[in-house]
Amino acid sequence: MIFYASLAVLPLALWLWWPLLARERRAAFWWAFLPTIALGALPAALIWAMRHTALDYVVIAHLQVASGWILAALLIACLLAFARDVWGLLLKLAGGAMSARSREAFTVLGVAASLLVAGLGVMQALRIPQVHEQDIVIPNLPAEFDGLRVAVLADIHASPVNNARYVQGIVDRVLAARPDLIVLPGDMADGDAATQAVNLAPLSMLKAPYGVYSAPGNHEYYSGYDAWARVYRGLGLRYLENQTERVKIKGRTLAISGIGDPAYGRLSQQNADPAVPEGPPPDMDAVARQARGADFHLLLAHQPKLARENAAHGVGLQISGHTHGGHILGLDRYIVAPVNNGYVRGVYDVERMKLFVSNGAGLWAGFAVRLGVPPRIDVLVWRKG
Repeated sequence: MIFYASLAVLPLALWLWWPLLARERRAAFWWAFLPTIALGALPAALIWAMRHTALDYVVIAHLQVASGWILAALLIACLLAFARDVWGLLLKLAGGAMSARSREAFTVLGVAASLLVAGLGVMQALRIPQVHEQDIVIPNLPAEFDGLRVAVLADIHASPVNNARYVQGIVDRVLAARPDLIVLPGDMADGDAATQAVNLAPLSMLKAPYGVYSAPGNHEYYSGYDAWARVYRGLGLRYLENQTERVKIKGRTLAISGIGDPAYGRLSQQNADPAVPEGPPPDMDAVARQARGADFHLLLAHQPKLARENAAHGVGLQISGHTHGGHILGLDRYIVAPVNNGYVRGVYDVERMKLFVSNGAGLWAGFAVRLGVPPRIDVLVWRKG
């Protein structure tokens, strides 16, 4: 999504800065317009550099934080430019006019305010998340599972930005919450496993009475799937690839499944053979067969968009991430939710299944901006409806 958003930079920059063209001397327009295009296109350029290993990933990750700040500021500035032009139109319809100098001042001040607001969004995104505990009422839940505490660590995106210190902070807060079960529904890391696995090392300390389970996300497929799978298993995270494990809780059976991601088939320079894709496609039929006969079925599916199809297989609760909660209020409901079949964050009823979509406990460096949608370590307390 960020890659395609960057392609819209040219018309957005032209629209933003057009009031400067109304002046007799237009040098100011070019001094504003050209840097805006260059900086706005930087996120796409960095994605290309990452996919082709054109730069060291440590450099790319930190540049991505700055480029995401600029892109977010540009999007906010364009919303203000829309308000500017609507106000100018209303004045014109009322028989008045908005002066060229007023348009210039509004534009410059709007850009400055947008940079400030986006900067605050970056600060919020890079904070170690707090624990957010909430009840989730599940109608078909066995009585023996009532009160079960499940910690959700989605979208950690460990990297040179969300580094080992950041991940250690997450681990400390999860352990302090004393969950019964811990799940990680994908996108745990970025970059190549050989150099970036150190950032995930603290996850080996995760412990819970009924275990720690993980499943793949789209970024696993982007970053050398097989190598990361070996890392996760080495950390003691039960990595479920279209697989189900059964756990006995007070005499009843809980089936915990992890499913492949729709991003399967993507090529990566980090694959053992860059010309050969790695990782499995999602196979809900296989997962449902393995879970047959269990008293309750918990599914870890990174992307929420296939929730309706998954519900048809008798899943009781699907836990997902991927959306990062929508990043920014407004952006969440009108852009992020539609491309994920309406699911962006929180609890949904999907047929007879409950769906929970996490805000995420970290953030991809490529768009490290959150406004009104903080990162979270979720603790879901299961309640029988």
